[in-house]
Formats: sequence, C-alpha cells, structure tokens
Amino acid sequence: MEEEKKSLNFLEEIIEEDLRTGKVPSILTRFPPEPNGYLHLGHAKSLCINFGLAQKYGGKTNLRYDDTNPTKEDTEYVDAIKEDINWLGFHWDKELYASDYFDQLYEWAEKMILEGLAYVDDQSQEEISAGRGTVETPGKESPWRNRTPEENLRLFREMRDGKYADGEKVLRAKIDMASPNMMFRDPIMYRIKHASHHRTGDKWCIYPMYDYTHGQCDSIEHITHSICTLEFDVHRPLYDWFIKTLGIYPSHQYEFARLNLTYTLMSKRKLLELVQKGIVSGWDDPRMPTLCGVRRRGYTPEALKMFCDKIGVSKRDQLMDIQLLEWCVRQDLNARSNRYMVVQDPVKLTITNWPEGKVEWFDCPLNPAEPEGASRKVPFTGSLLIEKADFMEDAPKKFFRLKPDGEVRLKYTYIIKCEDVVKDESGNVTELLCTYDPSTRPGGGEWRSVKGTIHWVSEEFARKIVIRDYDRLFTLADMSQVPEDRDYKDFLNPDSLKIVSGYAEPALLEDASGIAVQFERTGYYIKDSDSTPEEPVFNKTVSLKDSYKPE
Repeated sequence: MEEEKKSLNFLEEIIEEDLRTGKVPSILTRFPPEPNGYLHLGHAKSLCINFGLAQKYGGKTNLRYDDTNPTKEDTEYVDAIKEDINWLGFHWDKELYASDYFDQLYEWAEKMILEGLAYVDDQSQEEISAGRGTVETPGKESPWRNRTPEENLRLFREMRDGKYADGEKVLRAKIDMASPNMMFRDPIMYRIKHASHHRTGDKWCIYPMYDYTHGQCDSIEHITHSICTLEFDVHRPLYDWFIKTLGIYPSHQYEFARLNLTYTLMSKRKLLELVQKGIVSGWDDPRMPTLCGVRRRGYTPEALKMFCDKIGVSKRDQLMDIQLLEWCVRQDLNARSNRYMVVQDPVKLTITNWPEGKVEWFDCPLNPAEPEGASRKVPFTGSLLIEKADFMEDAPKKFFRLKPDGEVRLKYTYIIKCEDVVKDESGNVTELLCTYDPSTRPGGGEWRSVKGTIHWVSEEFARKIVIRDYDRLFTLADMSQVPEDRDYKDFLNPDSLKIVSGYAEPALLEDASGIAVQFERTGYYIKDSDSTPEEPVFNKTVSLKDSYKPE
C-alpha cells in the first residue's frame, strides 16, 4: 500500500500553481539577513523554508545581506552568517548585498523625484513621527511636501554630497498622508548617516531604508517568491507599490509565522545586550538561541531540520514548546552518538574478591543500535567509582539499584553484591565493599539476570573532566509576555549553568566523532572548544529522557 502523500503547506500550493500555470519558469528564493548579529533559531526556520522550497522544486536561493545600516553592521557578522548556513548544509547560488545596488537605488530615487513621487523633508524624526497621525486620524502633510522636483533633486544631491548633518533632511515617498495603511503615509526612503560602510567605505553618506530597498533588490535579482515572517505582511502593499511605481520585475512577498519558542528570546537587540553586559560568555554561549550557540551545545543540523519540518509552515503565530526541539535533538543523537560511562557524583566501590593488580578489558559497543559496529575498550579493576544515587542504605521495595545484601550488574561486566558499607565519623558513606560473581561475565559462564544495571568507571583509569550542565536561560515560558513593569532580565534563570566534575572512562577522551556523545544513563554531552589536554570540558546538550511526546 502506498504511503499517504503528505499534504502541501500554503507556500508549496502557491509555488506548484505558479509553476503549473507558467507564471514563473523556475523558483528563485532569497535569504536576506542583516549583518548586525548572529543567526538564531528563528533564522533556521527561514533558512529551511527558503532553501528547502528551492531544493524541492529544482530552484535556487540567493544569500543577500541587507546591509543598509552601516552603524550596526560588520564583516564579523557577514562571515558568521555564512558559517552558520554552511553548517546547516545549505548552499546559496549567489552571494549578494543590498549595497551592490546602491547606485541603482539612487538612480531610481532621482527618477521618482523628477516624477513628483518623492520629496526632501527638513522635519526632524520626532516631527515626522508626530505628523503621521494615528490609525484613527489622518496624518499631517509636511510643510516641505510641495517643493518642486528641481529643488528636491538639488537638495537630494546635496544630501548625497555630504552637505548636511545626520538627521537634517530625509527623502520621503509622496503617497497619501490620509491612507488607512500607515505605511503609505509618505515613508522615508533615504536618511543621512555619515558612517563608514563595511563594503562601500565612505562612498555614501545617505543610506536607503528597508522598505525602499527590499522589494527593489528582489526585483533586480528576479526573485520569484520573496518569503519572510508574518510581521512584514503590513509592509507588503508598500513593497508592491514601489515595484509598480518603478515599473520593474514584479517580485512578490509571502509571509509565514515566525518561530516563537518557550523560555527563549529571539530579539537580536536583547541578545546583544546579554553579550555586552557579560550575562552570557558570548554569542556562542551554549545557552543562547544563536546557531553558533546551539552548535556549541551539541545540537545537530539534522535535529534542527527535523524540528523545522515538525513545526511546519503556517500563517498563524504560535508558541512552540522547547521540549519538541529537545526531543528532535535526542532522536537524532540517539541514532548516531557514541556511548561512554561517566560518573559525576562518585562513591568508591571496592570488589574484595577481585585479584589484586588484575586489569580486565571489556570490548563494549559504541552504539547499541549497531552491536556489530565499532567498539571501545573499557578497563575493569577491583577499585571502581559509581554514582552515589545508585546506592541506598534504606532502600524502598522498588529500588533496583545497589543496596546492602543486594545485587546489581555493573554494565557490560559482572553481577556484584554489596557486603558491607564504610562510613566516616559523620555517618556519610565513603566506600562500598562488594564481591563479584565470576560466572556472570557476559558471553561466558551461566547467565542469570538481576533487575538493576548501573554504570561505573575504574578508579585507576578514570579521567577527570569538567562538565557544564546547562539549563534554560529564562524562567518565564512566554518571554513575549514580560509584564510592562518588569525587565526581561528579571526572568534570567540563576541556575542556567552549573559546573561540576566527572570521572570518565578513558575512551571518551579519544572520541573523534565530532558530534555529542551519550554519557550512559545521564544525557548527551559534547566536548567544548575550551578543552585542554589537562582539563577536558564537556557541555550538556540534552538530558537522556523526557516525558514530552510530540503530536
């Protein structure tokens, strides 16, 4: 029986209809980040949509930087964006910049001036804002609105030539100050900024605004489907107006719901503040929702793509549960991660009947899903470390780990029995004295089972590691609902990072897989770039289990 065909989302329906009717011969999308910060999880969704649709329908995607604000943009961000896109496994057709089109945009602005469709305004930004009116009341025309085209052209050229200071004049489109769409109330096309640009240097001291730039850039590149997030839907009529007014290629904009995630902020401005104030260690802090941050935390491109596929494409904003993202990470890593044993809160366990000085090496699979696959060698001796939580002196009936006179299997090896408990003067357990049953070695002797299996490391061979145990950065589930009388930083989680020590089997330090590994019975962890041979550091990626079940 054929598998049921997956229903199309609204963007796929539009594209298939456009291809079927011949409206467009092929698909060309674009990803247009502003290079003023690092990409975050919200951008991952946009990347998956823009590149994914182009791939599905045999088209291409341009990478175009929206670099029209020189005071906030930097080549550091340009390079980081490319690195993130490559990491996700996407490949752009052309690398372009809005600044590539500054000359053309300027030429079109002069054309609009001469046609009486744009004018130079001397009002301040505050006066312009006040003059726009409200949704209920029409705007007020600027006293400079009816300058002649010749005077406007002269003033605009003087703006370009650096005659005026920042904020002294702007160029506005001449549309309709009474329009019910606030975007049409003479939007600003150019403002003066005496700032060096990361690509054009000091060639320009006037820079185009987003609404004047974006549609024209799409048109120049012949973008067939300009796909952006839902907050830009109110900009679409203006996008169309500029294209129609200039009589250029009719690119069209389509909007989808942006990604909102529980316990997470996606605001570049606020993320930058966290970095600048030292609240996080940098843009790549593993608690940050940036792509470089989640990469350092051990998230995989495959997991992010799985997550974006599961949340789908819609026109309705919704708050997605971060547990779904973590579930996707867990699903991906479970299939591919190597396994190792690490004890984080140790108590000593001595096997009293183990031959003195004997070391036995066990051949243990790196991934149980591939029992015939690669393996690692794990040393077993008579002096071990186990988790304190795996022993209980006064254990309840359903406690199936180690207890006095109880038996457990040490993972991959023998069944042991707790014979005695050593305590210090305060009554704290310091050592467990156990015996092992040589006949219970897996693959040899007579098999018998016990209900409990615990992990361990050999004290002699254990390697000490630093573990950074990360949790959510914020305590408020919906960070868009911060009360007006509170600051978003009031909801920072004081326990978002805990640093502890662990004791690892030696093979962990030789792992070169490049992805997060599983600390057996605990969770997934990845070796951090801060690691040194003397002090290996591992970041927690995600816990081993969660009660979350995706629909």
